[in-house]
Amino acid sequence: MIGLDIGSTSVRAVETDQARGGAVVTAVGEVALPPGAVQAGVIQDEAAVTAAVRRLRASAPLRSKTAVLGLTSAQTVVREMTVANLPRKEMRTSLPFQVGDMLPLPVDRAVLDFLPLETSDRDTVRGLLVAAPKASTLSAVTAVEAAGLTVARVDLASLALMRALAQLDGEAEAIVDIGAQLTQVIVQIDGQPLIVRTIPRGGAEVTAAVANRLRVETGEAEELKCRIGLNREENAEVADAVNEAIRPLMNEIRGSFAYLTAGGRAAEVARLVLSGGASLLQGLRWSLADQLDVPVHSADLFRRLRGFRGDDVGDTAPSPACAIAVGLTLGGTR
Repeated sequence: MIGLDIGSTSVRAVETDQARGGAVVTAVGEVALPPGAVQAGVIQDEAAVTAAVRRLRASAPLRSKTAVLGLTSAQTVVREMTVANLPRKEMRTSLPFQVGDMLPLPVDRAVLDFLPLETSDRDTVRGLLVAAPKASTLSAVTAVEAAGLTVARVDLASLALMRALAQLDGEAEAIVDIGAQLTQVIVQIDGQPLIVRTIPRGGAEVTAAVANRLRVETGEAEELKCRIGLNREENAEVADAVNEAIRPLMNEIRGSFAYLTAGGRAAEVARLVLSGGASLLQGLRWSLADQLDVPVHSADLFRRLRGFRGDDVGDTAPSPACAIAVGLTLGGTR
């Protein structure tokens, strides 16, 4: 199964197969997208995405023709709620009537799903409602299938991250995936999500702010951001510009943790796991640890993978930008 993540700047794929002891990687690939082809998780240019997926299939190379597609749009609503406790098939049919008045978009324009968070023999059950815009979801499926793949399932990127990276030890763990335009924040305990949030901020916003403050072109600002990051010893002016630019995102992450005390729940984040392409910013781990007062670790993408298979893969590990794709393919092989 292929886990396919369509980001703002590239399309990423991780293909796995089952082996003794768990899933092994059979292919890893990433292909850049033209600027503007995808904005905040919503496809603006289907043809460009289709062309990128075709190039990805050829370059990875991907053996399978079946993919699990990730949803990362900021327009997707994820909300904890209680609904009537029904068998899964009946639940799907009844959801529009149960939750229609609570959605920010018309129910006939949404794709709905419900993830129970408890086993209940009562008349109601607590869980996560997921509501994604139907038009953008179908656009993504169409673009991928035009490249010769079959989309077996569409999955929430946040849940894919939890599936790939979560440590199940009874402690509250934050998983933060920072992309170019979107940041996913999940707080989980033993695989049960407490917070699922998409923040419309990412690395591209930092680059733009650095370019504006230093009065340089976007390309130069991106190069300075990647090379120097928050390292004041190398260039204090650039590091200060990056630090100021990334502060709004840090504040959003800190604010997300405030939800842990809502609704009578009291949980304290024990650690933060960092993934996503923008997580590679120099000094970000240490800055987050200092600002949030929690240990911050880089994502271990092989927490639930057992290695590689095949000469085409070699020993090239998936990058932190591939965390969502890893979780998608793991979901496809269960």
